[in-house]
Amino acid sequence: MELTLSVIKADIGGYVGHSDSHPDCLQTAEDSLAKAKKDGLLIDYHVTKCGDDLQLIMTHQKGKGNEEIHRLSWDTFVCCTDVAKKLGLHGAGQDLLADAFSGNVKGMGPGVAEMDIEERPSEVIIIFMADKTSSGAWNMPLYKMFADPFNTIGLVIAENMHNGFAFEVHDVKESKKIILNTPDEIYDLLVYIGASSRYPVKAVYHRESGEIAAESSTQKLALIAGRYVGKDDPVCIVRSQGKFPAVGEVLEPFAVPILVEGWMRGSHYGPLMPVSMHDSTPTRFDGPPRVVAYGFQLASGKLIGPRDMFADISFDNARQKANNLADVMRYHGPFEPHRLPLEEMEYTTMPAVEKKLTDRFKPITD
Repeated sequence: MELTLSVIKADIGGYVGHSDSHPDCLQTAEDSLAKAKKDGLLIDYHVTKCGDDLQLIMTHQKGKGNEEIHRLSWDTFVCCTDVAKKLGLHGAGQDLLADAFSGNVKGMGPGVAEMDIEERPSEVIIIFMADKTSSGAWNMPLYKMFADPFNTIGLVIAENMHNGFAFEVHDVKESKKIILNTPDEIYDLLVYIGASSRYPVKAVYHRESGEIAAESSTQKLALIAGRYVGKDDPVCIVRSQGKFPAVGEVLEPFAVPILVEGWMRGSHYGPLMPVSMHDSTPTRFDGPPRVVAYGFQLASGKLIGPRDMFADISFDNARQKANNLADVMRYHGPFEPHRLPLEEMEYTTMPAVEKKLTDRFKPITD
């Protein structure tokens, strides 16, 4: 059956600080989506969180970017923000950057990942949700899943994957995109996606069939708002098994924590720690950054699950390495490479400091 899977998230208020989501907000979202399912707008849904970010996972047959689905999401976030304000939660509604819904939540603050698919007899989906990091955090994991044979042996020995995948890369500063094919154009691809802050991977496609394999949110809150309003905390949908990487190949990139931008005030590099949903509560220096993986089987649009994929004890070493890396990075305090380069902090205090001190800079004459 033809199906749309939509994952739409927003930070509508943190409990306590930026560390978690309040149960009343989650229940409000649950009530909203339950009504939408009863009314026939949704086939199925799952409400969850990652840190202080509310996550709406929905299946329907309305297609990507549908106004009804996006309005439902926006209205849900607004209702949850009202609850957050009554509870005095921190940063209530900080991701809602518009005063009113205008047809689509893209460009309004919430993060969006959606894909239209023809549901397979066994449709395996992994949904990654991150907190205290930025869009582009998925670049290395997606590269390893779909282009690195040392991670994904299926690229070598599975006939239906051997011809590789196509990567859709966005230039978020110039609002342009490009499609690069692997393995042919791996080196060209790496030139761009290695600069993950500007060139996030938006989607991955199976080269032979053209089918969507992965979709991520690439919204940059700072670029939308023109100032720092919180990190993007992206989501990513990955299809698995069959002509796509196996579940173990999809999860394997997170067995070693990578350094991503975000953490405290969105201004630091830190290790991306794979955790269970229960542990998606970042508190050390508002971090370190977290990633949760929820696995679902889809059956006629029904979300069978979730399975909490990072609850596996085999990721304990990754968590310990992340803590060790956090110690090293924190030791640097306000110095790079812990603090982001100045060009990546242009939406924090840097413009004000530059304006205040500009007349005190003098030419170097000797």
